[in-house]
Amino acid sequence: MAKRNEKLFSAIKQLKEIFQQMLGKRAAVFLDYDGTLTPIVSRPEDAVLDPKMRQTLKELTANYFVAVISGRDLPDVQNLVGLDDIFYAGSHGFDIAGPQGRRVAHQSGQEFLPALDRAEATLRARLGNNLPGVQIERKKFSIAVHYRRADAGRVGEVEQVVDQVQAESSRLRKTGGKKIFELQPDLDWHKGKALLWLLDRLGLEGPEVLPFYLGDDVTDEDAFRVLEGRGIGIAVQETPAPTAARYRLRDPKEVQKFLKALLIFAKESQSE
Repeated sequence: MAKRNEKLFSAIKQLKEIFQQMLGKRAAVFLDYDGTLTPIVSRPEDAVLDPKMRQTLKELTANYFVAVISGRDLPDVQNLVGLDDIFYAGSHGFDIAGPQGRRVAHQSGQEFLPALDRAEATLRARLGNNLPGVQIERKKFSIAVHYRRADAGRVGEVEQVVDQVQAESSRLRKTGGKKIFELQPDLDWHKGKALLWLLDRLGLEGPEVLPFYLGDDVTDEDAFRVLEGRGIGIAVQETPAPTAARYRLRDPKEVQKFLKALLIFAKESQSE
């Protein structure tokens, strides 16, 4: 569970403090997608990246290492972001790829694919059209059950079915998030482990690198925790809530404002 950080500061108001930590270091910027780069929407397929945010990310890659770590399938998040020069980790870090010319590939959980196939078939058979508003989304290494559009009074039924399917497969674990239940391989692997793997694989694990992670959901807490004492965690929250992050941004608009501030810092540092 996320712990409550009693000193959760606005990243916008504390830019001076953050810039002070960046002096003499290389920054590596890791970002969640849904709820961080784009607002949360009713249907996951409708979470389209604003062209202005894409341009900001493009400019960011010219100055910093940038990676997107998402719960979405790897090809899905690659297509949505649409930038070739950054790194991507899909399925909460189970599926990682780098840009052409800097080939980095990692997959964890291949042996769990048959169990996921069986669980998906069972979920579709048991939920199907029985619970309107429920959307089952199969990703390579997980199955998401979205209930944002379902009757609030029937969410318990949805969870009961997910719990039953998980209980029938000792190889899968259940996780959650904003209006979503998810089944994943029962491995000690998550967004935080993916972040550390990328830092190590790319030679960015030393004290001269300052990693950032920006995310809005429960699964992002794993990344915040691995950065405690070695990096900067920024929770994207409209209202302050328990988190292992030190700083907060209210929404994707503030995320873009913060990223633009990082760009200004980079340009000013280069001119000195």
